[in-house]
Amino acid sequence: MMLTLGLFVFMLQTLPYQSMSRNAEYRWPSNGRVGLRPAAQFLGMDEEKIALSGVLLPEITGGRWSLLTLQLMAEQGRAWPLIEGTGTIYGMFVIESISETHSEFFADGSPRRTEFTLNLKRVDESLSAMFGDLRQQAGELYDKAGEMAGKAAGAMGGLLS
Repeated sequence: MMLTLGLFVFMLQTLPYQSMSRNAEYRWPSNGRVGLRPAAQFLGMDEEKIALSGVLLPEITGGRWSLLTLQLMAEQGRAWPLIEGTGTIYGMFVIESISETHSEFFADGSPRRTEFTLNLKRVDESLSAMFGDLRQQAGELYDKAGEMAGKAAGAMGGLLS
């Protein structure tokens, strides 16, 4: 597995990409000052985009069904988690665009070669916003586990008496 977008898995049999480019922007507006350099102020993250490009050879790699699946995902207008095969979590992304170029055709008109580019845009605020406060979640799980253990002990005591 190379990458997942939601439940779609990028791999040799589906949609293997040959290049991945990531662009993260940051906001630094500046104010002009007399006799000095402009003063810049950091306002936070701006847009983050990822582009995946590659070539499909239906005899070896995935084909048009993989691209059709991504088109259907894009038409749903939902954000999907983007996770790399190494475990890196990039965040929640929407599909901004899909472009295809077909060439070298079979006798029936189906392409032997399809070049594609998939453009993704990050829409969550941050990974911490996406997952929430992990300490709080762990505390809640610990409390629930304690409650369940107490109920189990009470039930076992009732059975044994």
